Amino acid sequence: MLGNLGIDAGSHVVVYDDKRGVIAASRFWWMLRAAGHKQVQVLDGGLQAAVAAGLPLTDEAPSPMTRPPYPVNEWKLPVVNLETVKNVIANPEFLLIDVREEYRFRGESEPLDLVAGHIPHSVNVPFKKNLNDHGTFLSSEDLAALYKSVMGDRKPENVMVSCGSGVTACHTLLALELAGITGASLYVGSWSEWSRNQLPIATGE
Repeated sequence: MLGNLGIDAGSHVVVYDDKRGVIAASRFWWMLRAAGHKQVQVLDGGLQAAVAAGLPLTDEAPSPMTRPPYPVNEWKLPVVNLETVKNVIANPEFLLIDVREEYRFRGESEPLDLVAGHIPHSVNVPFKKNLNDHGTFLSSEDLAALYKSVMGDRKPENVMVSCGSGVTACHTLLALELAGITGASLYVGSWSEWSRNQLPIATGE
C-alpha cells in the first residue's frame, strides 16, 4: 500500500484527517513510524486548520507515482498483547492509560463494544485532553506536565496506551512523543479485545 501511495524511505509524509488528527491521521502516523519511517508528521488541527489557513481544496483524487513495496519486516514501535496486559496490570510499576471518553471508561454507556467499563487498574486520560479549545495540540510543556503527573516515577517503557480498538490510542502516543516521552506501548486489542474474553471488568472512576 505504501508503494502504491508513492511513499518510499526518502518521502516526507504529512498526514491529516477531518477529526483534528484524532482518528486516521494519528493511527497512520504510528503505523509509518512502526514501519521504520522517520519523516512523517500529523497536520496539527487537521483539515479544519488547513481550511482556516486558506489552503486550497480540491475534490479531484491525485494519481501518485507508485514506488516499489516499502521494505518492512517488523514493527519498530513497542506493542503489548492481551497476555502481557493480564500479567502486569496489577503491578504498580506498570501503567495502562485508557484514552476513551470518561463516560465509556466509567461504564455508563458503550456505543461500540458489547460490554461497558474498563480494564481494572487502568487510568483514564481522554484523548481530548491532548488538545486545546482550538482543536490543536497543547504545547510540549503542557503535555509533559499532564503525562508526568499521571505516570509518576514509572518508566515510559512500562506505560501502555489503549482505547476501544487501538486507533485513538495513537493520538496519545503522538502526544507523548510531543512531550518528549518515548517508549510507551500500544495495546492494539484494547477494550474491544479485553471485553470479549471473559476477563475482569471495572466500572466507575
